[in-house]
Amino acid sequence: MSPLAVQLYSVREQAAVDRRAVLRRIAEIGYGAVEPYDPHVDPVGLAADLEEAGLTVCSVHGPLLDERRASVLAAAAVIGADTVIVPMAPAEWFADLGGLELAARSINEAAVEAADHGLRLGYHNHWWELEQQVDGRPALEVLAELLAPEVLLEVDVYWAATGGVDPSALLTRLGERVRYLHVKDGPATKEGPMTAVGAGSVPIVNALTTAPDAVRIVELDHCATDMVEALADSHAYLTGLIAAGRVSP
Repeated sequence: MSPLAVQLYSVREQAAVDRRAVLRRIAEIGYGAVEPYDPHVDPVGLAADLEEAGLTVCSVHGPLLDERRASVLAAAAVIGADTVIVPMAPAEWFADLGGLELAARSINEAAVEAADHGLRLGYHNHWWELEQQVDGRPALEVLAELLAPEVLLEVDVYWAATGGVDPSALLTRLGERVRYLHVKDGPATKEGPMTAVGAGSVPIVNALTTAPDAVRIVELDHCATDMVEALADSHAYLTGLIAAGRVSP
């Protein structure tokens, strides 16, 4: 069982003031892992702060499709990650098949270099990969077929719902390629503030039961309430689901 994790983009403002304190608080809440979004900025310092807090790294986001790729891959090794995730690709790449082929080439190229460093590589979606369709299908699903088999997927259930797709149905169609889930909640709109997991309109339970083996990472891009309190409430909700037997550990 993988520990519940937090995407550190959620606490970017708090970490800018006192990263060590924020990481300690995440651990106190009960999270066991984090997903950094900028590991190449200060990998040595981040590794030390994570060790002090007793947190592991489940994966990392970083700019893997440009000239910063090498620094992200090197940083991943320093902080003990085995998986790097492309956080997004330009929305225009998902407008037609030609754009998807460009996206696939770019991501597959990054995956080869990641493998040379002993790392797996994945792709994380926003809403535009689902909202836009190619040949009558959500563009993300077409992209998945163009990606090399070793490229995994990190499905953001909130952005999937925002893009007009049922998250559970999407997870079913994508199957075992989905190794990570971004678990977030709120009104499922592009601009509206998010909420603690369990307090919004996203069908969280259905998504978790559809992909029971995927690593669960809580991320709230911005929040209607205090962010740290929302992370604590999210942890309580998710662990409550597990305790009640509604989702698997």
